[in-house]
Amino acid sequence: MALQQETAGQVVEQRVVLITGAARRVGAGIARLLHARGVRLVLHYRGSRGEAEALAAELNGQRPDSVRLLQADLLDTQGLQQLAAQAIAAFGRLDGLVNNASSFFPTELGEIDELAWHDLMGSNLKAPLFLSQALAPALRRSGGAIVGISDIHVERPMKRHVVYNLAKAGHAQLIRSLALELAPEVRVNGVAPGVNLWPEDDASFDAAERAAIEATIPLQRTGQPDDIARAVAFLLLDASYVTGQILAVDGGRSIVL
Repeated sequence: MALQQETAGQVVEQRVVLITGAARRVGAGIARLLHARGVRLVLHYRGSRGEAEALAAELNGQRPDSVRLLQADLLDTQGLQQLAAQAIAAFGRLDGLVNNASSFFPTELGEIDELAWHDLMGSNLKAPLFLSQALAPALRRSGGAIVGISDIHVERPMKRHVVYNLAKAGHAQLIRSLALELAPEVRVNGVAPGVNLWPEDDASFDAAERAAIEATIPLQRTGQPDDIARAVAFLLLDASYVTGQILAVDGGRSIVL
């Protein structure tokens, strides 16, 4: 039975899902929730080896041999091809892909350079495209699904984040394009977070600005990794008649931007 044909809410045993950027924050939250649903996981990380190993140990402690780790630099096209092959080989099949890995930092007009372009476009657009392309045959065979982590700011760009805005807008269009290209065998959807964990080491959002943003959110709170994880799990495992859609999980922020 294909992943996308499982009954809503049912534990999905023996399915295999690759999550990029899975070692920490939202990626780790997605991993924990999918694992609780019975999914076997291939967790990608780039530099967060210690956190990735700790997460894998935690989850394998709950269900032995249910999680494998893969390290790769998603900015390296050859590395993407190797990651795809290794992800399929990990358990001998692949039923789902979560394109979660993302760089995020400001790029003010007048100061944008090729390094920032390469990083932001590479992690947010190029990697999801080439990884999805490489895994498409396996996902077609399994009747699988792809979920991309988008951003509510693809419609209303953030000031001082020109390249990130462009990259995430491209990713949103990629989600819709892949939904057309891979139908009917593979469903492709997205989740667009609002304020779900503040970015680390980013001085562009000081305490006053954060408080001002939080005050505009209709639900009057920032999101948590579990909020995103539940949406990803729904689209990946339960939403058998949904494709080409991007679900905002933002406490209502996008309706007041």
